[in-house]
Amino acid sequence: MASPLSHIRVLDLSRVLAGPWASQTLADLGADVIKIERPGVGDDTRGWGPPYLRDGEGRETREAAYYLAANRGKRSVTLDVASPEGQEIVRRLAAESDVFLENFKVGDMARYGLGWEDLKKINPRLVYCSITGFGQTGPMAHLPGYDFIIQGIGGLMSITGERDDRPGGGPQKVGVAVADLMTGLYSTIAILGALTHRDRTGEGQHIDMALLDVQVAAIANMNLNYLTSGRVPRRQGNAHANIVPYQVFAAADGDLVVAVGNDGQFARLAELIGAAQLASDPRFAKNADRVRNREILVPMLQEIFSTRNVADWIAAIEPEGIPCGPINDIGQVFAHPQVVAREMRRDLPHPTAGTAPTVANPIRYSATPIAYDRAPPTLGQHTREVLRDVLCLAEEEIDDLARRAIV
Repeated sequence: MASPLSHIRVLDLSRVLAGPWASQTLADLGADVIKIERPGVGDDTRGWGPPYLRDGEGRETREAAYYLAANRGKRSVTLDVASPEGQEIVRRLAAESDVFLENFKVGDMARYGLGWEDLKKINPRLVYCSITGFGQTGPMAHLPGYDFIIQGIGGLMSITGERDDRPGGGPQKVGVAVADLMTGLYSTIAILGALTHRDRTGEGQHIDMALLDVQVAAIANMNLNYLTSGRVPRRQGNAHANIVPYQVFAAADGDLVVAVGNDGQFARLAELIGAAQLASDPRFAKNADRVRNREILVPMLQEIFSTRNVADWIAAIEPEGIPCGPINDIGQVFAHPQVVAREMRRDLPHPTAGTAPTVANPIRYSATPIAYDRAPPTLGQHTREVLRDVLCLAEEEIDDLARRAIV
């Protein structure tokens, strides 16, 4: 059975994370993704190490782990997009593509003759997706956007981190670039929607994706907490703004996450920890009461949880249907029996290292399972292949382009 997007070609001029995350997802779904990179340099993240992928002899390759995280399943073509010849090759490839993805600063593509207005004349069915920090319009549209800055401007850091009145309190960024990753996923959704529209109407369109827009949208329930109450949400550390108990507790030998989602679960938890009276206490019987009285309830629960080890509490609580668990480091994550059973780690054949590790896409299709057969490409690995097979260039033409450092 063909993959869902095996009929789709993506011309990817994006780099770093948000755009490559989108194009990697499309590649996982079967699209032919042609990644355009600067000759001799490539995607910025190729140099964002250490660590670097090592070969069978333990020697470092040129492939940084960061780059490997977002470029599985693609073909790499080196091309000088700043040159007129390079721009013409991009136009010719766009004419043969379904999707054009770029994350240059606003106006850069148009200056190269590669903007939406330029390429839709060549290919009216093209879905053209632009990813920027702040979008194509507005007073900040011209500025570059970085995930860390967006987490700050977009409000995420104001609700992430320990409370200001506690040790270590203050704003904190999330441990991975969530604004980039969420923008990559939203861009994937947008592209798939635009392809469906095109299939119905024959009409391509421009997609304007902004990291700041995505970050603001992804504040989700905390947005509505503010918009409905007028009160600005504050950092809660590992606690939840709207549910209690839903946080980290210190057990005798480590930390334990307890996530009670409803009043029935709280009643069962209270009984299991030997404090059944808490569930009938009018201060704690309903979640709204527990939220209002968290400063009373949480210390009582903490005193109880500190009396036993993490594993003991999990063994007692988890079988009763109450969500709880340890806080694993990433090494423990990949050793976890459930993660192993779900085959989240995969190893792909790699031309210089022998094999390269990757993390499986969480999408599980029953009829068209995702194939893991192409590691993140080495720089320019597929230049000749693509120019020959897609544009029908002769070998001597490619040789000439290479001599002039166009490819």
